[in-house]
Amino acid sequence: MEIAIRKACAADSCAIWEICREDMGYDCSLELVSSKLQRLDSTHEAVFAAESENRVIGFIHVEKYDTLYFETIANILGLAVRADSRRKGAGHLLMEAAEKWAKEVGAVGIRLNSGAERADAHNFYRSAGFISEKQQLRFMKLFK
Repeated sequence: MEIAIRKACAADSCAIWEICREDMGYDCSLELVSSKLQRLDSTHEAVFAAESENRVIGFIHVEKYDTLYFETIANILGLAVRADSRRKGAGHLLMEAAEKWAKEVGAVGIRLNSGAERADAHNFYRSAGFISEKQQLRFMKLFK
C-alpha cells in the first residue's frame, strides 16, 4: 500500500468528517469540519492527510502550543486512521509530518492527550517514541 502525506485541503472535508465520526467516535457535522478546515490559521496549526489510492485514509491536526511555564511545543489535537487502513504505516507517516512541522515552527517537542479507553492508540504512541508522563482528568464547561 503506497501512502502519500500532504497538507489537507477543503476537498478533504468529507473524508475527514467520516474519520472523525466513524473512527474517532465524535458526533460532529460535515459543516463544522468543513468550516474549521477552511479557517485554519497556518501560522498556528496544520492538518495533514494520509492518502492511498486517491482516498484519504487518515489525518493529523497539530497546533503550536505555548504556555508561560514551558518552552514552545506542538500539541496534536487529533490523529486517526480508518480502521481498514491501520497498521500499514499511515499513522507513523502522519506523526513524522506533524513532528517536521513542529520543528519548523520552533517547537522543542510534541505532546498529545488520549482518552483512557483508547488502549490501541496508547500502544501506537509508545511505538512512536512518546512516553506517558502523567495521568490527568479533563474538565470542561460548555456555554449554551
